[in-house]
Formats: sequence, C-alpha cells, structure tokens
Amino acid sequence: MMDRYHLRYFLSVIDQGNFSKAAAACNVSQPTLSVGIAKLEKTLGQTLFLRTNRRVELTGAGADLAAHARRIEAEFLSAERIVAGAAATETIRLGVLLTTPPRWMDAFLREHRAAAAIERIEIFEARERDLHERLARGRIDAALTIVPDAPDHTRHDILLTEGYALALSSQHRLAGRDTIAAEELVHEPMIVRRHCELVAQTSRHFTARGVRPFFPARTTNDTRALTYVKSGLGVTIMPDCFAEPGIVRPRLADFAFTRTIGILYAPHVDAAKMRLGGTIQALHRAITTI
Repeated sequence: MMDRYHLRYFLSVIDQGNFSKAAAACNVSQPTLSVGIAKLEKTLGQTLFLRTNRRVELTGAGADLAAHARRIEAEFLSAERIVAGAAATETIRLGVLLTTPPRWMDAFLREHRAAAAIERIEIFEARERDLHERLARGRIDAALTIVPDAPDHTRHDILLTEGYALALSSQHRLAGRDTIAAEELVHEPMIVRRHCELVAQTSRHFTARGVRPFFPARTTNDTRALTYVKSGLGVTIMPDCFAEPGIVRPRLADFAFTRTIGILYAPHVDAAKMRLGGTIQALHRAITTI
C-alpha cells in the first residue's frame, strides 16, 4: 500500500537533491526517510532513484511517478484547506532564466500584486538547461525561459523573439555606430558573461575573424556586466532586452542569432488551467507590455 508520507518523502528528495536534506525538510531522521523510500520502491516494484556518493538522480520510473505525486499532494493540501475552512491557496513554483533583465521581474511582481493574484509564488533562478531539467522532473511548475525548437505547442506560450547585440559605454569611440564588425574590436577588452547561452558561438565568431581579446572581467551577474560596460572596462554581447542609461546597443555584423522567450509548463501541471491563473496572466502582461 502506498501511503501519503511515502510520496512526501519521495518529493522531498527530488526538491532537496539528496536524502539528508530531504529528511531535515520532512522533520525525520535520514534512516527513517530511507526506509520510507525503500517501502515505496517495494510497493511499486520499481527503483525510483539512482544513488551515488555525489548525487541522487531519478530513474525513468521515478520521473513517471513524480508528475502523479505532485498532483496527489496538491489535492491533499487543497482538501485539507477546504475542510479547515480556508480558501485554497496554490503555490506556483516558477523558474526564471538567469539571462533575463531584472526589470522583467520587477514588472511581473508589480502586475502580480496589482491583480491581487491568489496564488503564492516561489521563484527559482537558473540556466536554461537547469530549468528544463527541473521542469522534466517536476521540481518547478512553469518557467520563463528560452523556448526550444519544435516544442509541444500546448505546453508553452511564446512571449517574444529577440536578437543579440553589442553593449558599449555611451562614451565609447564606436558608440555612434549602428553596426560594428568584429574586426573593429580587435584591441577592445571584453566582458565575459558566463551564463550567456551563446558563449561558445560568440567565441567562435570572434576567433574566426582573428579577434582574441583580453578579458578584464568574467561574471555570472548581468547587472554587474552592465556596470563594467558602462564604466568603460570592456564591451560584451547581450540579448536585446538589456538596456540601461549610459549604454548603447549597436549590432555586431554577421551575428544573426536570436532567441525565443516564453513560458514552458511542466508535464505534471494542467497548462490550460494555469493560463487562467493570476500568476501566469501577470507574467504575460509584464513581459509583453514592457
């Protein structure tokens, strides 16, 4: 027989990433949690986790169970609130791509408050690959991220498509240009944005044109990258959505990459139902009206 606490232990391991943290989150000892997971695996006749010294990964059976376990736990919580006489409050776990500008989140949170959306939100920031993995494993419900080629159209909403351009200080010698060739930057220091999804493509673009710049800064923080650019420390490549006073955005010649930003929904959620909620509607309004 499958008990609710077995599923809670199972979901906690997914959310926390290992057994010890999951046990602490469930307020039980690690041996107790391990026994519970073992009982669940015995009941189902399937191994749910691949355990190594460094990490815990879901098996195929575990991934299949995760979507059902999320829905079951959500129904339990909803029933408890209704019986207790409280309005059901849903928590939306929202992933956000690291390479999106802070003003998007500011606009979204303002819209969310203004609409008095009843859902609570938990925000998780990560790279594109990590967000897709979290969606597949049921660790988040939806993600504001890059929409992959040929996705299931029922599981995503497209918000915008944009290109990439240079970011230069407005005081830069080339600041008045609309387009700049890579060869013109041969002596320019460049800021490396470590989280950029086009790091490899950017490197190949400049290398193929004989440009091997000095890198005065490497950062995972795009706000800081803009600060470095604005101060004249170097130039960089960024998506078009990044803008700030004191910075200009000329095109890089022959660099025609684009990205499509949208909302992706996890397999375990009812995407049609989520679209009707205040959280997703606020996100739509915030990104498409900026």
